[in-house]
Amino acid sequence: MTGPESPNDTIGRFAITGTDLGIMWDNGDPANRQVLMAFGDTYGYCGVRGQQWRYNTLFRTQDGALSKTVAVPDGTVGNRYSGSPLWAPGLSKQIINTTKWASTEKGIIPTAGIAVGGNQYVNFMSIKSWDSDGRWTTNYSAIAVSPDNGEHWGVYPGSVRTPHDGSIEGARHIPGNQNFQQGAFLKPGPGDSYLYSFGTPAGRGGAVYVSRVPADGVADLGRYEYWSTDRNAWVPRDPGAATVVIPGPVGEMTAQFNTYLDQYLVMYCNGANDVVIRTAPAPQGPWSPERLLVRSTEIPGGIYAPFLHPWSTGKELYFNLSLWSAYNVMLMRTVLP
Repeated sequence: MTGPESPNDTIGRFAITGTDLGIMWDNGDPANRQVLMAFGDTYGYCGVRGQQWRYNTLFRTQDGALSKTVAVPDGTVGNRYSGSPLWAPGLSKQIINTTKWASTEKGIIPTAGIAVGGNQYVNFMSIKSWDSDGRWTTNYSAIAVSPDNGEHWGVYPGSVRTPHDGSIEGARHIPGNQNFQQGAFLKPGPGDSYLYSFGTPAGRGGAVYVSRVPADGVADLGRYEYWSTDRNAWVPRDPGAATVVIPGPVGEMTAQFNTYLDQYLVMYCNGANDVVIRTAPAPQGPWSPERLLVRSTEIPGGIYAPFLHPWSTGKELYFNLSLWSAYNVMLMRTVLP
């Protein structure tokens, strides 16, 4: 998808030599239906001062012929449907900027995206420090919104979730929000009007929790309900009531309703760094045992962060996968039995 070996020529067209994640979601625009892709830390030409580093970037595509690649068209400054929001010709811009709420901020990393009511929403985490492999510390997570297909973004102050007391000045910590530092949005199957948001703590070692919210309330934490297995119920406005629905260790996760299986499906990297899936009849579970898709030893260099393509919901699944050694994103394919 990205980097020197990509047919998208992301170096020449977007000044992107290296990046990761590639979170994908449908923009929900019936007149200009696109898949939006958000990336994490992004590097450009290494010979330029600062290496053209950006906290995050975004691609747009209408390509549905996924067997070859996901083709990204050229970007045009100010064009909300072009291949990428640009600062200047040939230079993708940083989409979500620092809020300066945290005194130390090493990254602003998208973890999930969804379109609702003509707006684009991205759940992101503010990185305080990169720790040991697969571990990091967050200042907070929050939700950013774009009213113009990803061209401009703002952050909802009321969507901030802190991992502990005092993590950012002036923010009240609500117990349980430490388990929603990373997210995975889910649009449900037929007959369900809620949106779902899975959460994990910072890093790749935590378990999974799940919440739900009416579709028009994605940025309003006061309208979220949290699944409690102990109570066998959705508990409003109390993230501390959420119980584990998938045990850890779980890395970056993606979720969808799969039409071929008629089941919910999640994909992530487990403790062995293998790409696995689980299925369930409902977002809160019960979730099946892990099923192996990609062994980490099959692709040397450190794989992580599988993210499903939103138009790939049947027997044939396409997903982005990051490779640490190349620090770029690959398109992968698997066929369900």
